[in-house]
Amino acid sequence: MPKKLLKRFLPDHRVIREHKHLRWFGSRLHDPNLWHLNRKSVPGAFSVGLFMAFVPVPFQMVLASAAAIVFRVNLPVSAALVWITNPFTMAPIFFLAYKTGSLILNEPPLDISFELTLEWMTTQLGDIWQPFLLGCLLFGTLSALIGNLVVRSFWRLQVRKNWKLRREKRRIKKKLKSS
Repeated sequence: MPKKLLKRFLPDHRVIREHKHLRWFGSRLHDPNLWHLNRKSVPGAFSVGLFMAFVPVPFQMVLASAAAIVFRVNLPVSAALVWITNPFTMAPIFFLAYKTGSLILNEPPLDISFELTLEWMTTQLGDIWQPFLLGCLLFGTLSALIGNLVVRSFWRLQVRKNWKLRREKRRIKKKLKSS
């Protein structure tokens, strides 16, 4: 079941409650909906986490945690999914988002070279921010929707599979009793 699989990889909720960047959420972190793995909280957490992964700002985990609290979905899943855009994947993903945004806005993509400096941010980012943010918004929205639908479908399939197994066990048990 997806619940067992997720529990294996998620950290203990007490560790997250005491994390230095999340302490300022205070008693809101004690909401049980933030820690339960169920058919509503996990797909919602996938939506929040995948959307926030494409928000091009630092501290995406804090934003994903705040959104998880607001929408009352699983916080650890939301926070973990922002790592889809990590230091290794961020450049190609954001470059593709920029190219997609340029295509949608019907603007020719500029030949840019990315540098993580203040000078680059003040000069080059000003030239590309509209297509870049549009691409990020589009990728975030699509991945949130697709992630939610995939997780819901997977959850349903697993529940059906477990029900069939239970039904089969009951049938075999009933058959053994009658023999």
